[in-house]
Amino acid sequence: MKISKKAQSVPASMTLEITAKVKQLKSEGKSIIGFTAGEPNFDTPDYIVNSAKEALDKGITKYTPVAGMPELKVAICNKFEKDNGLIYEPSQIIVSNGAKASLYHAVYALCDDGDEVIIPAPFWFTYEEQVKLCGGVPVIVETKPENEYKITASELENAITDKTVLLMLNSPCNPTGALYTEQELTELAKVCEKHGLAVISDEIYEKLIYGEQKHVSIASISSYMKENTVVINGVSKTYAMTGWRIGYLAAPKQVASAINRVQGHTTSNACSFAQYASITALNGKEDVVESMRKAFDERRKYMMKRLDDLSIKYVEPNGAFYMFVDITPFIGKAYNGNVISGSMDFANFLTECGVAVIPGLPFHADSYVRLSYAVAMEDIEEGFNRIASFISMLK
Repeated sequence: MKISKKAQSVPASMTLEITAKVKQLKSEGKSIIGFTAGEPNFDTPDYIVNSAKEALDKGITKYTPVAGMPELKVAICNKFEKDNGLIYEPSQIIVSNGAKASLYHAVYALCDDGDEVIIPAPFWFTYEEQVKLCGGVPVIVETKPENEYKITASELENAITDKTVLLMLNSPCNPTGALYTEQELTELAKVCEKHGLAVISDEIYEKLIYGEQKHVSIASISSYMKENTVVINGVSKTYAMTGWRIGYLAAPKQVASAINRVQGHTTSNACSFAQYASITALNGKEDVVESMRKAFDERRKYMMKRLDDLSIKYVEPNGAFYMFVDITPFIGKAYNGNVISGSMDFANFLTECGVAVIPGLPFHADSYVRLSYAVAMEDIEEGFNRIASFISMLK
């Protein structure tokens, strides 16, 4: 059977592949500490789970409107107003099967064949593949460590051509944890308005912020940005609901209408009782979210201390739950006679020592690896003991 060229060109998701490999090794009885997960290690809070059970008991198991339950869309509008100062009508909200589906449908709605889409690197590699699938041309802008790997207004300006239509922005960022300030977003917004660019702003980690800095949505910067930004979010990271597959977006009315039509021919509506539970999550207890955030922050600080003790450089994360670790000093060294040529070798050899990490190569940063701290503290402690042992063996 013939496989399309489009399908053949799509690489597998490395994070999902490596996470699956970790689970397989564990099932075989091998001791592996996985710093790979892009999901909280906490269970979904009981009050949300009970809400889903209630929905099942009520028979809420049928199709919903393609764009989502009206009650959920109202809850999302309330969330945007409370958290981001953004006023949307329910007609501007689309609920999807996870934020990844929201992203894909947004790119599909905004990108024609040959259109250029600017993606600051390092970035979550799904962005690049989704742009390609939609016929667009990814334009990768390599950002600098001195700017915390955030794109600057001048870097954005220099990347724009007459084919540029869209900027993909992620704050807080996967894999770096970088968080854009209001001033940085304001400067980017000026460039976008000058050149008539649209923005897809992935804000899935907005509740996981550390330190004094606050999350700001670029859609709140100006009236132009409000009318030219699609904001992506969801319940997965904030409420430990990754498997529930509920993402959502807010967009200008004509864009939301287009996305609604597209989704009607792809996934249709998201799971009905998961939507019901998401209403409870969004209207629920912020103290539960705060307790998870504090636990992540404790792990973040511990990992930074261990990295400092090992004299390993890293990008200090202000959000999300990832450490982006510089492995430059180890490239060219050998493990058991095998030379480390980049992040793939480093990750593969480290796995032999019982620790799994995500290579930086697919993030467009081959001299880095990503470590998640959505991992139990005792595993983090043991994992770093193994990392220290591994480093001591490098020649």
